[in-house]
Amino acid sequence: MTTTKLTIASADTENLAGQPIGYWSWAAHKAVIRHIRSAMAKMDLTQPQWWVLNRIEATEGGLGREEARELLSTTLDEAPDEIDRALDSLVARGWVTESSEGEAGDGGRYVRYVLTDAGRAAKERIFEVVVKVREEIHAGITDEEYVAALSVLRRMISNVGADELLSPGRWTPKR
Repeated sequence: MTTTKLTIASADTENLAGQPIGYWSWAAHKAVIRHIRSAMAKMDLTQPQWWVLNRIEATEGGLGREEARELLSTTLDEAPDEIDRALDSLVARGWVTESSEGEAGDGGRYVRYVLTDAGRAAKERIFEVVVKVREEIHAGITDEEYVAALSVLRRMISNVGADELLSPGRWTPKR
């Protein structure tokens, strides 16, 4: 029986300095998102559902559907209909409910959504998984290394004129 062992080129500075950031940032994104979504799937949850739970809880008085769509679809590169599906599925589970109703600027109905007790309890259970996944992703990486990596990525984003992606409101870590 013959086995083939995958060898990875030495991680010397010269070799790494010539590597394309586009590939490595894409590969890191794909691997990390796959890992996160796999862990959440074991909890019968999607990542967009997690985002919606977080944002609803973080917004005093709840969050409207349009606010959720605008905030999450632009910030996290998901289609607005995916945010709607996530919100609707959380309502169907009883984790989110309508808290108030008013009239929108166009005369239509405006609803704000809030977490239920069951939603808060589920969020606490899921948060334990999120912490574990973060620990797995960050294993062997010091805070200083992590900050350095993010600083370099942020500088690259700025270098290509995409400073709008760096605004504080685009990513706010939430528990």
